[in-house]
Amino acid sequence: MTTYQRIVLASRPTAEVQPDNFRLETADIPAITDGQLLVRNQFLSLDPYMRGRMSEGKSYAAPQALNETMIGGTVGVVLESQHSTFAVGDTVVGTLGWAEVAVSDGSMLRKVDTTHIPASAYLGAVGMPGMTAWYGLNQIMAPKAGETVVVSAASGAVGSVVGQLAKLKGCRVVGIAGGAQKCRYVVEDLGFDACIDYKAGNLAADLAAATPDGIDAIFENVGGAIFDAALARTNAFGRVAICGWIAGYNGEATPLDNARFILTNRLSVRGFIVSEQPQWWTQGLSELATLVATGKLKFRESVADGLASAPEAFIGLLQGRNFGKQLVKLG
Repeated sequence: MTTYQRIVLASRPTAEVQPDNFRLETADIPAITDGQLLVRNQFLSLDPYMRGRMSEGKSYAAPQALNETMIGGTVGVVLESQHSTFAVGDTVVGTLGWAEVAVSDGSMLRKVDTTHIPASAYLGAVGMPGMTAWYGLNQIMAPKAGETVVVSAASGAVGSVVGQLAKLKGCRVVGIAGGAQKCRYVVEDLGFDACIDYKAGNLAADLAAATPDGIDAIFENVGGAIFDAALARTNAFGRVAICGWIAGYNGEATPLDNARFILTNRLSVRGFIVSEQPQWWTQGLSELATLVATGKLKFRESVADGLASAPEAFIGLLQGRNFGKQLVKLG
């Protein structure tokens, strides 16, 4: 193999992401030098944060550069190595982008053990999404047994982990998801106490019925009307962890009619980016790995086949068509 394929950002979306915002290219595999390694990516992670990086607007990270490999988490196997830490055959997790192979200097790359945990899980429940859930729940929401926790996008890679971790702490957990099938999965497979189908059109009433004692903590992935409905049900001194605002990713207005409850209920509201909390990753990933390996933390994956399928799979993710963690299988 002398060439590989990659997908670059060809243009910036002005509203919803379109397939022609991306371009599939073929390139020569570069030779590695001392201190480098060559990785054959097996799975590519697709995540909502990528939509923000496609825009030029000011954010917590630099915009994705045009005509460069799209950013993205990866898990793969080392093909060649001139690096003292990594050997041929090692399974490694990193952010090597939308490409079949990549050269790395080893920074921001870690070896993982696939004996009891599948490689793909290191991009989901035992990766960045799992850490997002673990950090937001433990370090911001800090729920106590018996409290009511509400999780939006509950069937997704992050929300599904939040809810299961909260149940392990003895909380009443109410999810919000789109569609009856996703809600059944959240309750019957993941063990949530209830799940509200926001597409059913009775969000406020259904949420009130599912939270008779109010809401003590919210994990927010969506924003907009879903967050607004949850705010109205909060109890005094509730805690809110915000890790996503997918309702506004394409520039839509997301007004909050119930923002006054932040004041009247003395809520603690904090947005966070989990990559800015490296001091917690060792502990969090260790706990998540143990839970997955022992079957106490379940996860579900949607897998698209082949690099060329990544743009459509990513668009589907932003539209809520995925079920669980969205991956692309590269080989």
